[in-house]
Amino acid sequence: MLALGTTGGPIMSRLYFSKGGQRLWLSAWLQSVGWPLILIPVGASYLNRRARDPSAQLMQTPPRVLLAAAALGLGVGADGFVYAYGLAYLPVSTSAILIATQLIFTVGFAFLILRQRLAPASLNAVALLTVGAVLLGLHVSSDRPTGVTRDKYWLGFILTLGAAALFGLILPLIEFNYKRAAGGGRDVTYTLVMEMQLVMGIFATTFCTVGMIVNKDFQAIPREARAFELGEARYYTVLVWCAIMWQFFLLGAVGVIFCVHTLLSGILIAVFIPVTEVLGVIFLHEKFGSEKGVALVLSLWGLASYSYGEYSEAKAKKKAALEAQGS
Repeated sequence: MLALGTTGGPIMSRLYFSKGGQRLWLSAWLQSVGWPLILIPVGASYLNRRARDPSAQLMQTPPRVLLAAAALGLGVGADGFVYAYGLAYLPVSTSAILIATQLIFTVGFAFLILRQRLAPASLNAVALLTVGAVLLGLHVSSDRPTGVTRDKYWLGFILTLGAAALFGLILPLIEFNYKRAAGGGRDVTYTLVMEMQLVMGIFATTFCTVGMIVNKDFQAIPREARAFELGEARYYTVLVWCAIMWQFFLLGAVGVIFCVHTLLSGILIAVFIPVTEVLGVIFLHEKFGSEKGVALVLSLWGLASYSYGEYSEAKAKKKAALEAQGS
């Protein structure tokens, strides 16, 4: 799900903008409005509990954890708007490399919030990703979409980095909320994760819905659909698939955090940069200059360094555990 969402979400959002879409709040709203899909597994989980225990509660997650999830949902909504604003002025291939810098912020905030250790491989990855982003910034004129001024390109560049930073903060906070739930003597279960994601989706969508109402986006949708370059029917198809892909992304991200930890989620998001790059060139006919190639190599080098460091550390821990058992 994370693989599909990380690659498909940006492509569908950029397709919306490149073919005549202009509503920023609508684009942000689509990143979370797919939350009703979560009602299916949450409902199935409740019916399963109800069959075993007729007095089972509708929601298993403690209220304080759900309240924190609501706050995180507002953060997800704000992040979606900032990302949509940036993507409106950037090619998806450039945006993908910039979003990879979320690993920098994820590593930093994981250290501050979760006390996860910063290994040399982590610092090396951070340095390489930073150099890649700076390299892109030095060539702002080479890949501006048609009709986008230099100032708007820079605005999109800065906002996309801001979205990466905010998402790099949200990921550790999600894991921190899991640990708070476990601190009450409860296990971090599948049901708890899905209920938290449901609440986050509702509040993220509510945040963006308010923005759409104020900006009169709902009234503009029929007009925009009629003027869409691919036709009215395909306009609504793009919106539906955009919502589905972004929901896959959010569910996949929290699922990886639940199964492993925050840093792996950040790594996997960045790992799919090459796929997003290739899809942008193939389907959206974007330019792929030499500076993007170098930035991509630096990003992959950083990710490989980080992954190797994680693998070496896990192997050392396993060896130490076996030696302890033997002694």
